[in-house]
Amino acid sequence: MTGLCTGRVAVVTGAGRGLGRAHALALAAEGARVVVNDLGVGLDGTGGASAPAREVVEEIRAGGGEAVAHGGDIATSDGAASLIATAVDTFGRLDTLVNNAGFLRDRMLVNLGEDDWDAVMRVHLKGHFLTLRQAAAHWRAEAKAGRTPDARVINTSSGAGLLGSVGQGNYSAAKAGIVGLTLVAAAEMGRYGVQVNAIAPAARTRMTEETFADTMAAPGQGGFDAMAPENVSPLVVWLGSADSVGVTGRVFEAEGGRITVMEGWRPGPSADKGARRTPAEAGRTTRELLAAALDPRPVYGAL
Repeated sequence: MTGLCTGRVAVVTGAGRGLGRAHALALAAEGARVVVNDLGVGLDGTGGASAPAREVVEEIRAGGGEAVAHGGDIATSDGAASLIATAVDTFGRLDTLVNNAGFLRDRMLVNLGEDDWDAVMRVHLKGHFLTLRQAAAHWRAEAKAGRTPDARVINTSSGAGLLGSVGQGNYSAAKAGIVGLTLVAAAEMGRYGVQVNAIAPAARTRMTEETFADTMAAPGQGGFDAMAPENVSPLVVWLGSADSVGVTGRVFEAEGGRITVMEGWRPGPSADKGARRTPAEAGRTTRELLAAALDPRPVYGAL
């Protein structure tokens, strides 16, 4: 390891298992002191246990690193505030926030209950917002006190948030919202020394084990397991380090050994009449523009 994050303090939410655990271990391996947040809930967000976070902390400490567990609910104002306070009170500073916590309540839209919608929006989108707001307030205060930070935020979106995913209307909407939140935060917080980016990872975790069931057993050629969550973490570590200076307001897909810079919505074909159209004219013009436009990428799971 290169010590890329030596001296930095990182907070990782949902770090008891899967991607979050991989991120926490990778950050610690590069010298970061880590706050490991996890409620220990089930795949659907129910239940809860402190064991997963404590186990990751013990693993980091066994490897010679420094870490502390946090079991608060980051989708509440008090939980988010205590998370940031844990980093500052325990290690004296905060440099990197990795927002990763989440769960699924998958349903087709006609069967998607209001509670399932609210629960997914709460943990993914509200959870990102509250932790980001608390961290941003801390960093703004530091900057105003003359201690401008070299801070980093890595938010977690998804391919579902970029393209949509059949049976995941709530999850797709929440993950798309995280992209919008990332862009706004990057624009607002840059003056205070904060860079904000998002990743859309693809990896085998509890949330995706059915999607990647055919890759569960055997690693690929050369023993490389393309769907291992550890493959995503190097990008997270780099984005969370001082070495990523100048990179902000970006979204990256990460899967296996592949990193892709996502370019988002850009204007395509356009036509301006310079006056109001009739509905029929609007229809003709729209069909002409669509004929000249690129076809959209298909929604995940669409036939």
